[in-house]
Amino acid sequence: MSIILKAEKLNKFFHEPDKFQVLNNISIDIIKSEFVTINGKSGCGKSTLLYLLSTLDTDYKGTITINDTVVTGLSQNQLARFRNKNIGFVFQFHFLLPEFTVLQNVMIPAQRLGIHSEKEIRELANEKLKLVGMDTFGHKVSSKLSGGQQQRVAIARALINEPTIIMADEPTGNLDSANAQTIFNIFKELSTAKGHTIIAVTHDQDFAKNSDRTIHMMDGQIVDN
Repeated sequence: MSIILKAEKLNKFFHEPDKFQVLNNISIDIIKSEFVTINGKSGCGKSTLLYLLSTLDTDYKGTITINDTVVTGLSQNQLARFRNKNIGFVFQFHFLLPEFTVLQNVMIPAQRLGIHSEKEIRELANEKLKLVGMDTFGHKVSSKLSGGQQQRVAIARALINEPTIIMADEPTGNLDSANAQTIFNIFKELSTAKGHTIIAVTHDQDFAKNSDRTIHMMDGQIVDN
């Protein structure tokens, strides 16, 4: 088993309105192709931890290594390119561009990465949409989709650059139980059949208990994993 992400002694402070330690000496290892959920009450620090692990937040003490690259200390430009190639993001709110078609939304990260032709990007986008059961919706404007459909498109967009890790923040938070189960099944398939590593913050107990491993947090610390 190879470690794809290692976090060592992470400490994070908020400074407004008063100095407050939100993460306290967090160390975790994530194994390649593992489906990990991070669970805990609101305010425990789980989303803050995810943002550190995803390199979106660089204001912390400690070290994060992803795919054998120490990302701590890299410049913002270096981190942006690293993220685009190695990490796919799925949020509670899908953040699709409402006036763009489904296909156009999925293509955007690959266009930014700039290593494939437009034809290749279109083919990749259709492939990822098929993976999440949305390939027949490619030319539909994203604002016309249901919430569950939009989240599936957001997953396809997260997959377009073949990231090794998918990071998700409350991916089922706005969905009913049927759509939440669909999203879980997609993540499970991506992990077991496609080899993607999934790290998902969730309040959904059913979502968490069916993942490979749940990291429980309380008051800025890991209490069980």
